[in-house]
Amino acid sequence: MEEGFSVWANPSSPHAEGRAARRSLEDARDRVKRALGWTGEVIFTSGASEALDIALNRARATRRVVSAVEHEAVFRAAPAAEVLPLRDGGPDEAALQALLAGGGQVLVAVQQINSETGTILSSADAAFPTATVRAAGGRVLSDCSQGAGRHALPDCDMAVVSAHKFGGPIGAGALLVRDFAMLHPVGGHERGYRQGTENLPAILGMAAALEAGGQETWATTAPERAAFADALAAYAELLGPGRQCDHIFAVAHPVLSAQAQLIRLDALGVAVSAGSACSSGTLKRSRALAGFGIAEDVAARTIRVSIGWNTTADELGRFVELWRGL
Repeated sequence: MEEGFSVWANPSSPHAEGRAARRSLEDARDRVKRALGWTGEVIFTSGASEALDIALNRARATRRVVSAVEHEAVFRAAPAAEVLPLRDGGPDEAALQALLAGGGQVLVAVQQINSETGTILSSADAAFPTATVRAAGGRVLSDCSQGAGRHALPDCDMAVVSAHKFGGPIGAGALLVRDFAMLHPVGGHERGYRQGTENLPAILGMAAALEAGGQETWATTAPERAAFADALAAYAELLGPGRQCDHIFAVAHPVLSAQAQLIRLDALGVAVSAGSACSSGTLKRSRALAGFGIAEDVAARTIRVSIGWNTTADELGRFVELWRGL
């Protein structure tokens, strides 16, 4: 990021400083593509929410279908979208077939990993049925905010990533798109697909964070995270059907409300949330937990526990002991 500030100029300017900034920006674009294994195009954004808004509102599609457990940013960007229900922790394929039979060019949004339960909905080795959508003339959008930098991208036509989720700076993200022709341009920057001058320092920070590596560079190992889940499960109910990642957990207390847990844990120096961070300040029922079929009274006692790249094994052990004390 310091390098980005030192060379900063508007990358769209034709003067020498602008051309130097453009070279740095395009180099970062190539680095992000290599780090993510993406062969299509990259549109830099201010984060995942903006990338989702571009994808959902400017895709060349006549209908939008979104899974019932998508992030709130998806529902804000596409409030009229048709909802794809879940079955056994994954998208209901019979319901998907019925929705695709409705005609038109459909954009289907199914996230890679759920931000509240850690449930894996689509992965490189067990991807959402993208081929089924494509056979019907549709395209697939995958919100990979919780997985990029840790897990390989699933098979999709567009993907969303957020820098601060893998140790990069806030205020940077990207929309990955197989072909610019999938989107309606609006003019401005990023080949005319995004308005607003690119945040070059943050973009360079995002590229550097991706190159720093995935979970093998974390302060905890995979066995330590698995041991944490096992230790927590001895005292709590870990929610989320289907396959789970090892860095996000939905933890239900047998008695205390989520708000009571947050207050007590905060006083003990522990930062957790109720629901996704973007909506955890509200008292509304979690849309995601409801979409997974979790009973309302259980959802009201559920907190979200997530492990960051710099969370240590000692901190995980301390959390288990503190949570037991509740």
